[in-house]
This record gives sequence, structure tokens and C-alpha cells, in this order.
Amino acid sequence: MAGEDESQFGRKLVESRFVTVDELAYCQSMREEAGQNGEQLSLLDVLVREGYITQTQIKRLTHAMDDDSMYRPAQQIPGFQIMAKLGQGAMATVYKARQLSLDRIVAIKVLPKRLSENQEFVDRFYREGRAAARLNHPHIVQAIDVGESGGYHYFVMEFINGKTVYDVLQEMGVMDEATALKVSLQTARALDHAHARGFIHRDVKPKNVMLTEDGEVKLADMGLAREVSDYKTAESEQGRAYGTPYYISPEQIRGEINIDFRADIYSLGATIYHMVTGKVPFEGSTPSAVMHKHLKEELVPPDHLNTKLSAGIAEIIETMLAKQRDERYASTKDVISDLDSVAEGGPPFQARKRYDPQVLENLATSGVTVSTPTAEDLDPSSVPQNPGSRLAILILSVMLGLSALANLALLVFER
Repeated sequence: MAGEDESQFGRKLVESRFVTVDELAYCQSMREEAGQNGEQLSLLDVLVREGYITQTQIKRLTHAMDDDSMYRPAQQIPGFQIMAKLGQGAMATVYKARQLSLDRIVAIKVLPKRLSENQEFVDRFYREGRAAARLNHPHIVQAIDVGESGGYHYFVMEFINGKTVYDVLQEMGVMDEATALKVSLQTARALDHAHARGFIHRDVKPKNVMLTEDGEVKLADMGLAREVSDYKTAESEQGRAYGTPYYISPEQIRGEINIDFRADIYSLGATIYHMVTGKVPFEGSTPSAVMHKHLKEELVPPDHLNTKLSAGIAEIIETMLAKQRDERYASTKDVISDLDSVAEGGPPFQARKRYDPQVLENLATSGVTVSTPTAEDLDPSSVPQNPGSRLAILILSVMLGLSALANLALLVFER
């Protein structure tokens, strides 16, 4: 511990009443005396040796001092009174605060000093603020202000009193289908609003989907959001994977330039998969291993992991998680349409439209004699459970029904 840090620690000891001013001075003199005798001791060493403090107490005080230092940058933001630290990540620290002018509770994200010296991080931080400011939707966290004070960059936003979907999954393991459909619908509507204004989120995941105390969704963290038309940023990011490995789309992994809204559809699909199965779509020992599976490995159908799921929601998830983006939904509105339909007990019509319309014609003109399927043939466990196989079974069943009706008509006619 450096001299300045030791002085701060000494003041903290006195403030916390572990030692008096005289006792602290005594330990400092003992340290100096030891140094004159060739023994190099720190102030903490002497305090422990003399019995004034224990190693456990040192750790507690150190953590308290760290917390105090983390509050320091936020305290420099004029017009706001810091109330508590809400969380800290590699990129920023978030505080709960009171906006004095309007007497309301807000959240303030502060960029660490070490990142403030990196222009790329600063630019990304302000892009997040500008992106959020251009979005006005009941299911998106509202932006309030962005700026700089005392060398610290900050972003003020709506305070959400609730939990993330990730927190809920940690507690519950799996979300029931009805709740998952509600959360998914509201998140999809938030994304549709962003997409209509030219923004892609690029980091949809359970930790960025917040739930209020009333269970309403608030999509958060536009830190990786980018305008589709921002080719300059796209070119600068080419070849780099931006996103979270468990939920990232294949085209993001490849670092493609022309990332569009279908990357968000994939990530939302991965998030829904996690909600209804309790597992991420692909697991691995390293981020690289996980991302390789997104690119190459076949998805385990969600209804194989959770047999209580309806076929409809399974079809939606699998369509959203198609590795080729042209095989996913054509728009976020189509996702919303299918989620609405399944929530009301109907089928996912839009997902089924994604398949080749020539399937019926090819089956009808193939000249192949179709025999009546056995119970084993129609056993769901005996066929691959994916949207295509479910559609084939549906088509086959319809054709068999039509064939039976035609035979019945012929018998009546002959009579």
C-alpha cells in the first residue's frame, strides 16, 4: 500500500474508531523505528502486530474505501444526489440518484476514468446516449441526459425498480410459457420500435431485459446499438465480433459489415430459448467454443428440453435461431404476429410461410404412392423436431384427409 493510501487508511481507522489519533501516531513511530533498525514494515503490519486491528478488519475497511472511491466520480455530477451504487461492470458503474431539479429518482451510468482516455470507448458511450434519446417507447429505458463533468462521462436514464430476466431465471430456473410469451412480445415490440428508426441493438440478452415490479419489460443497454446506415462505424468494426457469446448471431460472430435487424431476431430467439428451457442454446468451455457452435452445431429443439412447451413456441424459436438470416423471420413485425397468435392458442402462421411454397405441389406431382402412416410413424419422438418436419407432417395429414374424402365421394357417385 502506497504512502498516500496508508494515510487514507489511517484516517479511515480513526473515523471507524478502531484506533485513536494517539494510537495511530504510536504505530507510525514504531514503524519509523523499525525502519531505522533495517526492518521494513508497513503501517498495517505494525497495527496488526500491536493488536489494534485484524487482517479481516483490514479487508472490510479496504472494501469500504473502494466503494467510497467509486462514489467519488458520481458525486461530481452537478444537479444529482447519489443514493446508492446499483452495479458495476467492466465498462461502467451505475448509480441510483435523485435529480434535484425535478425531484425524481434516476439511474446514472458513469464511464471509468481509465476508459475516458480511450476515444473509442468515449464515442461508443455517447452513441449509446444518442441512440437511446431517439427512441421513445414504453418498453425501452428512457434516456434523460448525457455529458461530462470533472473528467467523467455520464449517462442519465430512467430508473427501473425491478429485476432482469437473468435474475428471474437464476431464481426460477425456467419461465412458464405464458410469462415467456408476454416478456418476448414486449421485448419484440421494443425492438420493432428501434428497427423502424434504423437502429439495431446487437446485444439482446436476459441481462438487458428488465422487468418492473408490475412485470412490464424495459429493454436496456444500448451500448452496442448502431444505426444500420452507419457504414463508417460498420467498416471500423469489420472482422470483430460485437455481442455476448451465448446470444450472438452468426453474422455478428463473422464480423460482417451489413448487420441488420435479423441479428436482433436471432439474439431474442436465443433469449426466449433460455427463458423456456433454462439453458442457453449452445454451451462451451470458452467464448470461442460457444461461438463456433452458433456457426456450426445443430440446435437442440427447445421442446426436447422442456416437453411442456407448445409446438407453436418451439417453431417460433427455431425460426428465429436459423443460422442463415434469410431463413429467419422477414421482419420483427412477423415475430410479433406469431408470438401473438401462439399466446392466443393459435399456430405461428408467419414461421410456416417461411418454407418453400412448392412443397405441396412437389408432393402432389411426385407420383409417389403414400401409404397410411402408422402410430409409430406419427410419434413425435421418432422424427426430427423442427419446423420443417412439423410442417411436413401437417401437409401429409391434410393430403391423407383429402384423399379419404375423394374416395368417399367416388363411392357415393358409383352407387
